[in-house]
Amino acid sequence: MKIYCDEMTSPIGRLYIVANATHLLGLTMEVSWDREKRRFGSLLYRENVIISLTKKELREYFSKEREEFSIPLSFKGTSFQERAWRALLDIPYGKTISYEEQAKNIDNPKAIRAIGGANGANPIPIIIPCHRVIRKSGDLGGYASGLEIKKFLLNLENSKQSPQ
Repeated sequence: MKIYCDEMTSPIGRLYIVANATHLLGLTMEVSWDREKRRFGSLLYRENVIISLTKKELREYFSKEREEFSIPLSFKGTSFQERAWRALLDIPYGKTISYEEQAKNIDNPKAIRAIGGANGANPIPIIIPCHRVIRKSGDLGGYASGLEIKKFLLNLENSKQSPQ
């Protein structure tokens, strides 16, 4: 199966997008790109339909014209990670939940630290919105691409009224 990749410039820096012919497989920031290249192996450096759609929807998201993504996703992780990532997709735009709430949402209330690890391994951040998970105290917690990017994404989603 061919795996394609391309990049785009965004308000949070260069983003790298990885897809096959039917699904988005990965989205990463420049700081993590070397690790992701090793994970995917041989890549064709050109845009395909899924990458084109991803770029379009990300541009709309960053312009506050999109709150939900329609891109078909495919991700592989442990059973626990996949449940954690699916739970992230249920967090509404502009809202946050705690790591503890996310653990409860997957029926594993004691797995708070493991939730943080699963979120840190999220292969498709922004679209699978791990940035919407914060500490119970209200502190941001961590973010694989850095807290400044997490702050930016949360502020983007909470600035002025979003479009209807």
